Amino acid sequence: MASAALELMGFFMGLFGMLGTLVATVLPYWQISAHIGSNIVTAVANMRGLWMECVYQSTGAFQCETYNSMLALPSDLQASRALMIISVVLSVLAIALAALGMQCTLCLEGSGTVKSRVAGTSGGLFLAAGFLSLIPVAWTTHEVVQTFYRPTVPTSMKFELGECLYVGLASALITMLGGGMLCVSCCDEQNGGRGRRHGGGYPYPMGGGVPGTGVRTTSQTYHNPTMQVGGINAASRGQTLVRNTSHSSQSSVHGVQGAKKPTAAGYDITGYV
Repeated sequence: MASAALELMGFFMGLFGMLGTLVATVLPYWQISAHIGSNIVTAVANMRGLWMECVYQSTGAFQCETYNSMLALPSDLQASRALMIISVVLSVLAIALAALGMQCTLCLEGSGTVKSRVAGTSGGLFLAAGFLSLIPVAWTTHEVVQTFYRPTVPTSMKFELGECLYVGLASALITMLGGGMLCVSCCDEQNGGRGRRHGGGYPYPMGGGVPGTGVRTTSQTYHNPTMQVGGINAASRGQTLVRNTSHSSQSSVHGVQGAKKPTAAGYDITGYV
């Protein structure tokens, strides 16, 4: 029950992390112009993102221009695009696998440990997705801070941290935490299944006869799986049904009655024909 709760929590945390990563990838609020020093005019605000650069005016006008050439972009911006896209794709794949491997779903029922392994795989994908989205966010944050405190850079060219950096950082941490919960729940479920033992032993026929007589004995042994424990012999816990059939005459049957009957651990039901 605890592992199922961890799986649900990890799934929803990974889902919310994926949505936050998608929002941070699309919106242009990665860098916002800093109004410091002589640049105190707040009528115009410049914003930069992974896909476009926007200008917001105090009159309410909002204009954006996408980057025309991808190859002309800086290498760090291209790498940031690729990492964020890969992170979103891995998160979507992890959500699909988690829906198959969680205990609260009916998919892959009766497949043994395959279901828990699928849930663990989805947790690993969430961890990888969160780590990949954390790299461009941390790198861009480092670049913005270093450029802001660099004295050789003009004040009009300095930027501050945008909202998408905070959203991306929180989404990456939430995604990684959700993936860790899925992995832990998978490990708990596998460890809990090691102590399970399945008792077997259902009726099997045994044929034989009493030497020196014309009596043929047929025996069937029924084992109760719920009463089997450890290394105790299953036959001592079973119920034995012994059925004696005779094809000899009535006189030969009375001669057999004096012989010693075989003992069995259970109930003996003997019939003569």
